Amino acid sequence: MASSALQHPRLLTVEEFLEIDFGPGLKAELDRGVIQMMAGGTRDHARVQGNVLAYLHAALRGSGCRTYGSDMKVRSDDRSVRYPDVTVDCGAPGDAGSDQFLHAPRVIVEILSPSTRTTDAGVKLDEYRSIDTVETIALVDPETERLRVLQRAGPQSWNDTAFVAPAALDLPSLGVSMPHAEIFARD
Repeated sequence: MASSALQHPRLLTVEEFLEIDFGPGLKAELDRGVIQMMAGGTRDHARVQGNVLAYLHAALRGSGCRTYGSDMKVRSDDRSVRYPDVTVDCGAPGDAGSDQFLHAPRVIVEILSPSTRTTDAGVKLDEYRSIDTVETIALVDPETERLRVLQRAGPQSWNDTAFVAPAALDLPSLGVSMPHAEIFARD
């Protein structure tokens, strides 16, 4: 008979998670207290992520906001640590006393893939919406070249638009609009 410890593992805190050394080349998120190992993405995922990073990096130069890829952590609640594909952070470096996390993420972009789509559009989306500084969340689908964009409309409300036709990624809080062709460029 299995022990109850195996049936109900103890949930980790963010602090406990940060103390774990996963070794070279391994990466994990803390998902509601449970460690989830992360796999590499596809060529299309990497292409779209690179496009968004490069465009936003250039567009935001000198603005005080910085663009980060999936190597930077966002603490999305007391038991979750996420690595969004693209994050725009507008806090001062070292805000809140830690260089391990982005402390004032304003824009979060997740590039969807078949293995992450449900989590990205479900629990991660809910967590990101709970971060006070986040004003835009974009879910980008490289397969269909479609966007779903959530814009904060108030402290507890969001406008949620799933585009069925080509659309730009508008980031009104940053004064930036990334054309559809730039998001999905193949060269």
